[in-house]
Amino acid sequence: MLFKKLLEKLGDPGKFLIPCDFLGMDVCHALADLRASINLMPLSIWKKLSLPELTPTRMTLELADQSITRPKGVTEDIFVKVRKFHFPTDFVVVGFEADPRVPIILGRSFLRIGCALIDVYRE
Repeated sequence: MLFKKLLEKLGDPGKFLIPCDFLGMDVCHALADLRASINLMPLSIWKKLSLPELTPTRMTLELADQSITRPKGVTEDIFVKVRKFHFPTDFVVVGFEADPRVPIILGRSFLRIGCALIDVYRE
């Protein structure tokens, strides 16, 4: 069956920004990445927020550029405020420079905790 009008091709909703609040940060937009299985936080942000002690980990990470890195540690149950809601979130802390526009990456685990419904048809 042919349509008289072609359907519009939509972009990949694989990544989007979530405005969130942390004590000690003026403005924070986290990058929500549907392909990421973990939540990442740079060491500089962890220090700036004065978060609890890191738990050592033996984990290794393969990054998008296919390089391998070892995290500095894991921090658990950090509350991420999105609008009026607070979500307890575990972060893997890595020794990278933070992107000032989007210093934190939130993966599928965060979206699952928040029971996120993602409308892939709207921008």
